[in-house]
Amino acid sequence: MELKRKFAQAGVAAVLALVLTGCASSLMDGIWGDDSPASGNASAAMTAGVAPDMMAAQESGDVAAAYNEALSLMNNGSLATSIKQLAEVERKYPYSSYATQAILMQAYASYRLSKWDDAINASNRFITLHPGHRDVGYAYYLIAICNYNQIANTKRDQAQTLKSMAALEEVAQRFPGTAYAADAEQKVIVARDHLAGKEMEIGRYYFRQGAYLAGINRFKRVITEFRNTSQTPEALYRLTEGYMALGILSEAQTAAAVLGANYPQSEWYRSAYQLVASDGREPLANDDSWISKAFDTINPL
Repeated sequence: MELKRKFAQAGVAAVLALVLTGCASSLMDGIWGDDSPASGNASAAMTAGVAPDMMAAQESGDVAAAYNEALSLMNNGSLATSIKQLAEVERKYPYSSYATQAILMQAYASYRLSKWDDAINASNRFITLHPGHRDVGYAYYLIAICNYNQIANTKRDQAQTLKSMAALEEVAQRFPGTAYAADAEQKVIVARDHLAGKEMEIGRYYFRQGAYLAGINRFKRVITEFRNTSQTPEALYRLTEGYMALGILSEAQTAAAVLGANYPQSEWYRSAYQLVASDGREPLANDDSWISKAFDTINPL
C-alpha cells in the first residue's frame, strides 16, 4: 500500500513543481513526487480527473520491483535503459496500473533524451489508451513542450512554431486554471513573438531591397496579428520609415504618434520622431488610419 501511495503521488507532483518554480523543466523533473502529506494534498487538489480502474489481478511484487528498477535507472541517468525496462513492464503486466504509468514515463524519458518524436508518440498513446486518467493533462503538456523545443530560429520556416502554438493552446483550453495551462499560456506568448520576429525579418529584407510596400505589408501583419509582442515598437518604427520613403506622410506621422503614445520610452520612438522631424513634421495621429484603429481596442503589453 505504501508503494501504491507513492505511485499515485508521482503522477500529480508534476503540477506542483510548476506552481513552485514556474518553469517547464521543473515541471518535468517534478514527476517523481515525494512522500510528504503537504505535497500529496496540494498536488491532488490541482489534478481533478477520473482514474481508470486498472487494479487487475496481475498486480504483484514482481511488477512493482520492475517498475521501481526503471525509475532507479532513470534517476541515475540511464534513460535509454530505463525506457527499455518500462517497455518490459508494459509488455509483461499490461493490465496493471504500473503499465499505465510506464507509458507516460517512457514519454518523459524520451523527452529527457530530446527524442521529441518518441516522446510525442508515447504521450499520444497514453492519451488514446487512458483519456480519463488523472495524468492525461501531463501527456498533453509533454506533447506541447516537445513541439515547443523544436521551434527553429526566425530565418527558417515557422511551421513548427505554428504546430507548437496549437499544442500549447490545446493545453490551455483543455485544462484551464491549472499549472499546465498557466505555463502553456506563457509559452504561447513566446511562440507568437517568434512568429512576429519572422515577419519582421522578411519585412526588413524587403526594405533593404527597396520594396517598401511589400515590407509595409509584413510590418502591418505584426501590428494586426501579433501586436502584443516585443516586436511591435520596431514594427511601428518600420512603418514610419516605409511610409516616409513612399511619401505617405500622414501614415508615417500616425505610426510615429501611436509609437510614442504606447511606447514613449522606446528607442524606436526616438528614432521615429527624428525621422518625421527631418521633414519638418511631427508625430500626429490620424484617427481614420488603420494604425490608429488597430490600437483602439486593446492596449499593447
